[in-house]
Amino acid sequence: MLLSEGNQSITPTFILLGFSEYPELQVPLFIVFLSIYTVTVVGNLGMIIIIKVNSKLHTVMYFFLGHLSFVDFCFSTVVTPKLLETLIVQDRTVSFSGCIAQFCFACLFGVAETFMLAAMAYDRFVAVCSPLLYAAAMSPKLCALLVAGSYSWGVTCSMTLTCFLLALSYCKSSTINNFICDHSVIVSVSCSDPYISQMLCSIIAIFNEASSLVIILMSYIFIFITVTGMPSASGRWKTFSTCASHLTAISIFHGTILFLFCIPNPKTSWLTVKVTSVFYTVVIPMLNPLIYSLRNKEVKNTFTRLLFTKPLCHST
Repeated sequence: MLLSEGNQSITPTFILLGFSEYPELQVPLFIVFLSIYTVTVVGNLGMIIIIKVNSKLHTVMYFFLGHLSFVDFCFSTVVTPKLLETLIVQDRTVSFSGCIAQFCFACLFGVAETFMLAAMAYDRFVAVCSPLLYAAAMSPKLCALLVAGSYSWGVTCSMTLTCFLLALSYCKSSTINNFICDHSVIVSVSCSDPYISQMLCSIIAIFNEASSLVIILMSYIFIFITVTGMPSASGRWKTFSTCASHLTAISIFHGTILFLFCIPNPKTSWLTVKVTSVFYTVVIPMLNPLIYSLRNKEVKNTFTRLLFTKPLCHST
């Protein structure tokens, strides 16, 4: 991790280029990303509060949604403030420990969100395909285990990859052509052979994506079969509408990840990687609370009551 020069140890530093190649866009991008982050914070924390105060939302689906909102808030908070800083300051250096810490927490919450969405797909499968057994199948203990498992696996993946990154050697100062300390850009500036670390990251990423997609696809295949077998058109539409928000969220989330996987040469497609990474780390955490709240009357009604009831009480 540390290089030595004579008798002194040198702590490496990184320079995040971000979007510095477009100086005329620095201020507009700052305003856009700050607005997105504000909506993300208000939307996700608001969703957590709404679920907490409305007893009608104390259901399994909203239990998972509350944790998804927490993960999205944390994920965005790990990435966006540093992105905003690189847009307005001349000194874009980040310490080695700061870079490693950002990767560690971003990996943790990214993996947790992947399996949180898979757990939500399983919840929809049980609700649609086995409604009479739903209360017994989705017990509070199982829900807690699914959430704890998502966080635990996120911690495991994050700590494993971080330990292998710490085992590498780095130059005194390196330039990172990105706005985030991602695994691929960290190993690209390593002075030692990163082959094992890269292979381990690829194996973990493929396993996480493949296993979560299998759970989601199998759940929705059985949901589709069940829905198409319903005699009532209104029943089919009502059942489909309960899954529409989740389908939208997972399509955006996994579609973005698969697009990143499909980029043939990230080194030559750096702008595509940056834009896609912005969508994955900054935009998606903002979209999830909007997707789930806009289609739900209970959420909108609770938000309205929180917004307007208290001022009316104070005025009287």
